[in-house]
Amino acid sequence: MRLTTKGRFAVTAMIDLGLNTTSGPVTLASVSQRQRISLSYLEQLFSRLRRQELVRSIRGPGGGYKLSRLPADVTIAQIITAVDEPMDATQCGGLENCDGENTPCMTHALWAALNRKMYEYLDSVTLQHLLDSQTTHASVTQPKHGILRAISNLPAPAPILHPIANSVFALGDLQSHGTGKQGRTRQ
Repeated sequence: MRLTTKGRFAVTAMIDLGLNTTSGPVTLASVSQRQRISLSYLEQLFSRLRRQELVRSIRGPGGGYKLSRLPADVTIAQIITAVDEPMDATQCGGLENCDGENTPCMTHALWAALNRKMYEYLDSVTLQHLLDSQTTHASVTQPKHGILRAISNLPAPAPILHPIANSVFALGDLQSHGTGKQGRTRQ
């Protein structure tokens, strides 16, 4: 199976939509900015998602997109197939003419079985599962009370002192006395 950016971006955009619809319709421009997906590409994807009734558009000021179904009723397989993403690992597209003939290749049954398993898996995962995993992940990785800073209880290391001259006069002292600890006083 070759899952292209079309399917990946559609799933990502639907997760974004599901996470951000609590305050009303979500604009594609905001999804584009958050997910770094081209706005024109999102418009194409959402046109297909709307035709499959996975999202609905709200026009006018404050408009945008909302999910048209509950996230628990939308599977990842539905999202991917809505944007015409092929889920096919066979060479022939399921036509059983793999070698350019009217016969399937020796591994056709293997790839066809893989197609069924992939579809079954993607059809078992709902948008709600992914939304839940995002909110669980976000609550674990982001501190709830602002930025946390680590403070060490170890003592600060003592500075390392070297007999290095920090002025022209100290340089003269180092050269004349060898160590820099003894020196003449300036007047």
